[in-house]
Amino acid sequence: MGEGSAVANFLRRTLWPLVVGMAAGALLVALRAPAWLVAGGLLLLSVAAITMALRTRTAMLTVTRADEALGRTILPPLAREVFEHLPDPLLLLDAGGRVLFANSAMRAVVGVGSENKHVSALLRTPLVLEAIAHTSTSGEPGAVEFSIPVPVERFYQAYVARSATEPPITTFLLHDLTAIKRTEQMRADFVANASHELRTPLSAVSGFIDTLKGHARDDVEARDRFLDIMSVEAGRMRRLIEDLLSLTRIELNEHVRPAGVVALEAIVRETAAALMPLAKSDDIAVEVVAASGLPLVVGERDELIQLFQNLIHNAIKYGKSGGHVWITLATAPGPGGRGAGEMVSVAVRDDGEGIAVDAIPRLTERFYRVDVRRSRERGGTGLGLAIVKHIVNRHQGRLSIESQAGAGSTFTVFLPCAPPDNTVTELL
Repeated sequence: MGEGSAVANFLRRTLWPLVVGMAAGALLVALRAPAWLVAGGLLLLSVAAITMALRTRTAMLTVTRADEALGRTILPPLAREVFEHLPDPLLLLDAGGRVLFANSAMRAVVGVGSENKHVSALLRTPLVLEAIAHTSTSGEPGAVEFSIPVPVERFYQAYVARSATEPPITTFLLHDLTAIKRTEQMRADFVANASHELRTPLSAVSGFIDTLKGHARDDVEARDRFLDIMSVEAGRMRRLIEDLLSLTRIELNEHVRPAGVVALEAIVRETAAALMPLAKSDDIAVEVVAASGLPLVVGERDELIQLFQNLIHNAIKYGKSGGHVWITLATAPGPGGRGAGEMVSVAVRDDGEGIAVDAIPRLTERFYRVDVRRSRERGGTGLGLAIVKHIVNRHQGRLSIESQAGAGSTFTVFLPCAPPDNTVTELL
């Protein structure tokens, strides 16, 4: 019996004596019966309603305890221990679709407190629910592929089978296909992106080579100029391939949360110091301000360095000559509804030209550039902010972009704090 029907029965059995009692009381009043008779009748009916409610509640508790007893009966301690440590998510369901057992891997998918709930309250994918219902009814095993889109898209293949014992038990087992699906998609994306973005520099280099082999063979001035251009284009191809490989590697592991714990202030200061020569060449001052006592964050040091390299480099690259870049670290409340507590925010602000409002939503797309000519002149590949987005996603953080034309831009990264009992596990 589902929770909705149980509640409906509870209300029905509890309320009908009160409704009948009120109707009878109204009839007695209309017939001008003595007050003691009206009061006595209502008292008796109230007692009957309370008694019925207690009996219904006892019956509901008995059903719940029976479900729990069934779960303990089919799974003795040794079996529970074995299933609990399986790497694949596992559910055991009764004939009505109620969860009898969920192992730790499954709780990571559907959340804690899943036992005694109906499977439809945990998995809302119609294909999955249809497969479970078909197997529970017919006894035929089945398999179905599905995805869970949030917080990071994951792909699964579900296997469903029903036991031949009495009472029948439906087994629901998941196999994670995320790494396989991402590898297939990354391979296709890499070929498509590389062939598209490398076509222009390759054509330029090939053209200069043909020119140098032809009429410019003995032209020293033209040869030196062409070789300089070829060097620039070759560097652009090298950076493009490096960024594509880096993005592919990050996307492949995006669904796996980092296990390390790091001090974010040290990472940001180290990254800013490494980019200081670039800032000085454009006469840009870089200032880092951090609140005292910042908590540690869960993260992978190398990826976070890459994240802040991209953000600070962009601020320097697109800021105005002789201007400033401000980097501010502070604590921030976690977003509601995701179970995250306190976070650490890192805001990178410049005083450049700013970004048009309609361009902001597209900034993290692959190869999207607000100013194509300027981006290529400054060595940009159009992949920096896409890399930032996927690193933030892997760390279960947030990225906020604010900009105003003529007043600069602010890119703010929010990263979840580590539990209080953690210590730094990466050498800084």
